[in-house]
Amino acid sequence: MAAGAGSTHWVIPDGYIPEKSAGELTSHESVCVLNTGFEDAQLVFTIYFEDREPLESIGVIVPGRRTKHIRTSSLVKDGETITAGVPYAIEIESDVPVIVQYSRLDATQAENALMSTMAYPVKGG
Repeated sequence: MAAGAGSTHWVIPDGYIPEKSAGELTSHESVCVLNTGFEDAQLVFTIYFEDREPLESIGVIVPGRRTKHIRTSSLVKDGETITAGVPYAIEIESDVPVIVQYSRLDATQAENALMSTMAYPVKGG
């Protein structure tokens, strides 16, 4: 079957989950993955930090011809998670091409802010 659209290697250098939220919404970040191919995508996340070793080999599956929204706070490796208020970066590797978008909801004040951007596709991967 033909490969889907996208890349197999993506980077998101600016991650940060605000510690506090105001109102009814909770600040959070999500990685949206679109798999246009027919095969399931086996993703491997690595989370990098400024002052500690990365969380490596966090597996996520995105079925073929589907999309999946992954809250970064749900990524867990050996009981460790991404701590709110701590800067981090994300590397995503996939065994098939996928498209990756990154979004942040900042609900630290009454006027919520939503930011969304495409992740950086690493050439040759």
